Amino acid sequence: MATTTKSVVSASKPTRKVAAPVKAAPRKAAVKKVTAPKPAAKKPAPQTVKAVKAAKVEKVKKPKLVRDSFTMPKDEYAAIDALKQRAIKLGQVAKKSELLRAGIKALTGLSDIQFKAALSNVPTIKTGRPTNAK
Repeated sequence: MATTTKSVVSASKPTRKVAAPVKAAPRKAAVKKVTAPKPAAKKPAPQTVKAVKAAKVEKVKKPKLVRDSFTMPKDEYAAIDALKQRAIKLGQVAKKSELLRAGIKALTGLSDIQFKAALSNVPTIKTGRPTNAK
């Protein structure tokens, strides 16, 4: 009986050797199947995103903004606050920059004679930063 057990063991060993490579082959094939679709899925996505971004950039062109500073008398600066309060009473919230831009639009709509008269009503002031009076 001992010889039959050895023969059974020796008979089962070759089947294990044959079975092991068969099991390893499907694993390798499964890995290839998983990695192959990923690059294919990645390539079309960036192209479509670039096309969408290009379309959005062409549709929306914001004007370039410029920051500036200037000097103005306190009474005219207080007039800006009064205009802001007036806008709130009318149901329209306005920022200081919006009021200044509205004034520029109003000035551009004037005729040359009206524009010259408006400019003559504004006194000239010394340019630059005010000195500290302590």
